[in-house]
Amino acid sequence: MIQYYQEILAFHIIAVLSWMAMLFYMPRLFVYHQEHQDKKEFTDVVKIQEQKIYKVIGLPAMWATIISGATLIFLNPALLEQDWMIAKLSVLSLLIAYSFSLEYFRKILEVDECYRNGQFFRAYNEVSTLLAILIVVYVITKSVPIYFSIGITLFFGLIIYKIMTKKV
Repeated sequence: MIQYYQEILAFHIIAVLSWMAMLFYMPRLFVYHQEHQDKKEFTDVVKIQEQKIYKVIGLPAMWATIISGATLIFLNPALLEQDWMIAKLSVLSLLIAYSFSLEYFRKILEVDECYRNGQFFRAYNEVSTLLAILIVVYVITKSVPIYFSIGITLFFGLIIYKIMTKKV
């Protein structure tokens, strides 16, 4: 199976891209949903979009990412001896938790019981971007640049703070 490593890696990258599309777009749908609650026809359409993007694109892409990534590690277990991979897997676990949190919010939005506003979801949208940046930097540099990791996390913390404290 090692002879298919590059093909599995390509599939893994495609799955990641598909998963990230959902992670980036779903909170934006939540913003629209919350900011147009008074328009039932509109929110009914958004609910369908939320359900389809999560269940048809996001969830299968997440599992394809996890399975193909696990396969790559199985084929090259030496990856687990590298600090950058351990850091990547740690951040990945946060990204998986974030993905499941989107389903949680989708379900409570579906029954119109969400108390979060559009501003919250604008800020929440930044989380996936931060986690994606960290993963990409670890993978590309094959290192864990501590000052960069702390700096970018603080920068995104500031962005989230500014979004949350902005007067609406």
